[in-house]
Amino acid sequence: MSKNSRFGLCWFVGLAMGALLWAMPSASAFKGTVLDSKTGIGIPGAIVTTDGQAATTDTSGGFQLDRTGDTIKIRAAGYGRATIASSQTGASGELRLEPFTPKALYLSFYGVGSKVLREAAFALIRQSELNAVVVDLKGDRGLVAYPTALLLASEIGARQITSIRDLPGFIRSLHDQEIYAIARVVVFKDDPLATARPDLAVRRDDGSIFRDREKLAWIDPFHREAWNYNIGLAVEAAAAGFDEIQFDYLRFPDDVHIRLSEASTEGSRVRAITGFLTQAREALRPYNVFLSVDVFGYICWNLNDTHIGQRLEDIAPLVDYVSPMLYPSGFQFGIPGLPNPVSHPYEIVRRSLDRAKQRTKLPERHFRPWLQAFKDYAFDRRVFDADEVQAQITAADDFGSGGWMLWNPRNVYQDSGLTP
Repeated sequence: MSKNSRFGLCWFVGLAMGALLWAMPSASAFKGTVLDSKTGIGIPGAIVTTDGQAATTDTSGGFQLDRTGDTIKIRAAGYGRATIASSQTGASGELRLEPFTPKALYLSFYGVGSKVLREAAFALIRQSELNAVVVDLKGDRGLVAYPTALLLASEIGARQITSIRDLPGFIRSLHDQEIYAIARVVVFKDDPLATARPDLAVRRDDGSIFRDREKLAWIDPFHREAWNYNIGLAVEAAAAGFDEIQFDYLRFPDDVHIRLSEASTEGSRVRAITGFLTQAREALRPYNVFLSVDVFGYICWNLNDTHIGQRLEDIAPLVDYVSPMLYPSGFQFGIPGLPNPVSHPYEIVRRSLDRAKQRTKLPERHFRPWLQAFKDYAFDRRVFDADEVQAQITAADDFGSGGWMLWNPRNVYQDSGLTP
């Protein structure tokens, strides 16, 4: 079997898994309302799925389905997700969701496999306001952390190390601790795939394979054949029980001296990124899993696609959560009126979120930022400890965001700055 054929087979297997779980008998049409369980107020923008179809609630929380299956699945940013038997919906058709605000820390590909780092992270979650964890399923170096059924991962050398031996068991252990589980999938930064399949790789102007500052190769986002591998991993993660799939490096390389398989214009780049998200959202629909995407912090400010395919107004409607990386150290050019971002962590986070809301007109709960929990590398090398971390958290909370996430590449976190 050729490698191209295996791409198609991997994708078919992923979709087949979803189709088996999605099959259910049809019933009559159903009209209902999704309500906040605490306030009884309708939730606009909630996603309701059943029997192969999906509906989005209106401004009053109302929706209508052509038919219903045995169960109705619902979710909404800022809330948990739920599965309700159709027989239990009652004559009123009222469906209720519990408010939930994820507050997470990050465990890398290696961090989740380290008992010391993993248990330290879980202990901090138990003793603080944290209630969620982001774990690498496919990390920055393209390695896949668990025994995937997708043969391509082994063929390209992405399965050399296993840091999660039993994926469903690992997720059950998180849920037993009441920890919300987020699967991070790094998409187009993929050295194993680009090296094994140079026909899919981003090239330099001279025709050689492009490698970034870490000497890692990337997949050309125009190659739709390469989308299926990452979406297949996301489907496996959803089927295993993750609450959310988070795509990172869903973009073009930030380098102008590259050669791609199609003409690179703002329109074509944006279509590639939004096309991937549209296909992923459709494949994940049966699982009622939350979908999020990480974007550069400057995406909140730049009106174009920042030359990487990430245009805020186009991405935001396709996902449950937009997660801008609002690390003050990452704003190397500052923002208007703040040339030294590390001295103003509150303002960087708050003003960026305000601008994102203003541009998209989406409710605050659709934005969940990444916050800096590591030493500054761009300005005065200050340590980000209690004051800086708390300032960022306060900014996100004051804005009303759908939670926040702490990033430390070393996976070492302190309780300073967190509420017990």
